[in-house]
Amino acid sequence: MPMEKTFDPAAIEAKWAHQWESRGLFRPARPDATPFTIVNPPPNVTGALHIGHALDNTLQDVLIRYERLRGKDALWVVGMDHAGIATQMVVERQLEEQQDKRTNYSREEFVEKVWTWKAASGGQITGQLRRLGCSMDWSREQFTMDPHFTAAVVKVFVDLHKKGLIYRDKRLVNWDPKLKTAISDLEVETHEIQGGFWHFKYPLADGVTLDDGRNYIEVATTRPETMLADMAVAVHPSDARYASVIGKDILQPITGRRFKIVADEHADPELGSGAVKITPGHDFNDFDVGKRAGFRAGEMLNMLDGDANVIQTADGLIPDEYLGLHRFKRDGKDGARELVVTRMKEQGFLIPHVVTPKDGDVVEHDAEPRTIQTPFGDRGGVVIEPWLTDQWYVDAETLAQPPMAAVRDGRINIVPKTWEKTFFNWMENIQPWCVSRQLWWGHRIPAWYADDGRIFVAETEEEAQAQAGAGVAIARDPDVLDTWFSSALWPFATLGWPEDTELLKRHYPNDVLVSGFDILFFWDARMAMLGMEFMGPERERPEDKVPWKTLYLHGLVRAPDGAKMSKSKGNVVDPLGLIDQYGADALRFFMAAMESQGRDIKMDDARLAGYRNFATKLWNAARFCEANGISASTSFEAPAATLPVNRWIIGEVAATVAAMDKSLADYRFDEAANAIYSFAWDRFCDWYLELIKPASSEVERGTIDDETKAVAGWVLDQILVMLHPFMPFITEELWTGLGDRADYPLITARWPAPGAVRDADASADIDWLIKLVSELRTAKAELGLPPGARLAAHFPASLNGRTDKLAAQLDRLARLDTISFDPAPAGASAQLVVEGETITVPLEGVIDIAAERDRLTKALTAAAKERDGLAGRLNNPSFVERAKPEAVDKARADHAAKDAEADRLTAALARLG
Repeated sequence: MPMEKTFDPAAIEAKWAHQWESRGLFRPARPDATPFTIVNPPPNVTGALHIGHALDNTLQDVLIRYERLRGKDALWVVGMDHAGIATQMVVERQLEEQQDKRTNYSREEFVEKVWTWKAASGGQITGQLRRLGCSMDWSREQFTMDPHFTAAVVKVFVDLHKKGLIYRDKRLVNWDPKLKTAISDLEVETHEIQGGFWHFKYPLADGVTLDDGRNYIEVATTRPETMLADMAVAVHPSDARYASVIGKDILQPITGRRFKIVADEHADPELGSGAVKITPGHDFNDFDVGKRAGFRAGEMLNMLDGDANVIQTADGLIPDEYLGLHRFKRDGKDGARELVVTRMKEQGFLIPHVVTPKDGDVVEHDAEPRTIQTPFGDRGGVVIEPWLTDQWYVDAETLAQPPMAAVRDGRINIVPKTWEKTFFNWMENIQPWCVSRQLWWGHRIPAWYADDGRIFVAETEEEAQAQAGAGVAIARDPDVLDTWFSSALWPFATLGWPEDTELLKRHYPNDVLVSGFDILFFWDARMAMLGMEFMGPERERPEDKVPWKTLYLHGLVRAPDGAKMSKSKGNVVDPLGLIDQYGADALRFFMAAMESQGRDIKMDDARLAGYRNFATKLWNAARFCEANGISASTSFEAPAATLPVNRWIIGEVAATVAAMDKSLADYRFDEAANAIYSFAWDRFCDWYLELIKPASSEVERGTIDDETKAVAGWVLDQILVMLHPFMPFITEELWTGLGDRADYPLITARWPAPGAVRDADASADIDWLIKLVSELRTAKAELGLPPGARLAAHFPASLNGRTDKLAAQLDRLARLDTISFDPAPAGASAQLVVEGETITVPLEGVIDIAAERDRLTKALTAAAKERDGLAGRLNNPSFVERAKPEAVDKARADHAAKDAEADRLTAALARLG
């Protein structure tokens, strides 16, 4: 059937997505071929496709479709993460809407409600990934709570515990008082809030004074309420002001607690008074200072419960009036913070912040106003409390050593290399990994407790009971594991581990992981740690122990002004809306073409529209071929060619294949996309089809010869194959529409062989022709001549042979009435320099030279004036610093445009002589 007149993305996307998947074309089905494996970062089961997913999955699909076309047995593992805290919150919100709550149910009843929600509403993102064209193996879709995955998680926990790499400890965690659970650093967002910096006097005990006679040390804090659990004051070891009192006692005013002044480099002599209060149970830095001072975690004081209300400390020294208060003011009632400040002020221990206006009386404030970087839970929405509690920890420092060695010796290749420094910096300073969460939804920790405090870790309750002994009552740990713990097993548990499956043998290690740099530590590094720990013993070769051979880290997709996208800013872009507007192919091509290593991507609707136009141009080129009897190629190899234009385009195909192969091997997605874009749009559509196009009166007589038809059909096929990883829908539709072929469908066709080479003579001739025609067209535009104007030209004698060979093309494309090798006549003329040789085009009698020179001069004067005015604004620091960024950007763009216009007009005047 003839192709449709216009390209309609929506009409073909759903069709091909269904056909590919229903025919099993995403599944590995080449047992004798080299395997190629990617695992998709599992999106949350609660998630929806966002612009970051569109980038991440486009890049993965480019690689998987490319390697599939190259004949490899490609597997792209797909699945979803159970997303413990996010999913539990979704279901709890639904209950709240029904005036219900989680605690009205048993744990088992609530978890069943979550499974019901997952079956009905979870996982909408998988359908959205299909819309993007992702060629994942949907038949093996995974879920981190599937029975086989749960078995893998339990085995890893138990085995790590046996090795001493998982243990229970009391440490500080990020505690969310609203959700009542520990959360990871990734789930903490830092916001700027307006707060205070309070200065207090801490009295020295036993009559001790500083060298300056003061009987107190001044400390400052943004969290006065935590002084109820203070355990020390720290000063820098080299701070001479406090050398005489290091080791002396402080008598804390409110609690009466005695504690030491300790020397620690954490105290900054240049900041405030140089002395800092130390509350190890409620500050991460203080926790480390406390350990260095000799406090054990079990001795550190905890003054808050899970709701962030004040409780009595172990030493019983907090006055009763504080007990039960919330840490902050709430519901109009003062909290512990306000009461501490009030009592310190009443007792004369508050040092006020004094403000002296230029005109007026001195004003005293309780606190110095400060903008404070404050951690909030990204889901609970309340201030995170560093909280001292018993949790399960992984010995990350030990597990980090093999991945670091693998990066150093090249078994893991991080791209771009610039991320290696960040990777090592984090891994070399890695802290114990808290893996327990106080939730109901997730992988239950396989640990049981006896009344006497003994802990039994086992894969089943029967095994734990056997360890405890008959008759000993045991109760299971109520906590679940951090979601990142289970997803860290993704590269091997999705392939069947702990069973030694054929899939695991064949597809581990994975070939590449494509990941956002923002989860380098939360997911990527942890996959490397657990992958090498559990797959290492089963693999003889060192290179087979890593989870993936290459880790490719991409940047963020930002708003057009470069700002980070967020719902609060209202600048979030919906990729599904972009697909509706521009088509999935255009969005995918935009993502790949803009992905430059080490740089973020700015959204740009104009570029998206441009890539939609690129798809339309390709569609129209295929319709031209169809109308002129050019159809699907019958050969994988390039057809025999004698005509220069055909030998030239075959060489251009070879060059493009080589450029794309190199770019994709180097993970330069932008270079690969631009190589095929330039070839398809510029070389093929704009030049080759023009060069072979018959005159309009001859179209129906079929004047395109058989050789050219064969070559044109073959070249268009190569374009469709090379473009397929980036634009799968339109290429598959055109591949099918151009006729029957042995390789059907395109998704399983063959990547072009790099065997063809450029024909030096043909390339030289056609490249020269293109440059000449381009120069002529530019000159006509500059001189105000219509594009179709026919001119005479005087060539050097050395070009006689070349102009003979290309006479027809010169007549039709260059629109030269006369080609002469005689000297050009006197008078005004345009001088065209092509590859060092000058072609002269007489202009006497063609245009009014004086009028044209006057027009160009006036236009140049105006353009130069505007250019210089804009330059003046841009050179003014006041404008650049104070104007809105978009105004500065517009001024720069306008300046560049006027500068280019002035250059063009100058060149046009020069042509007139």
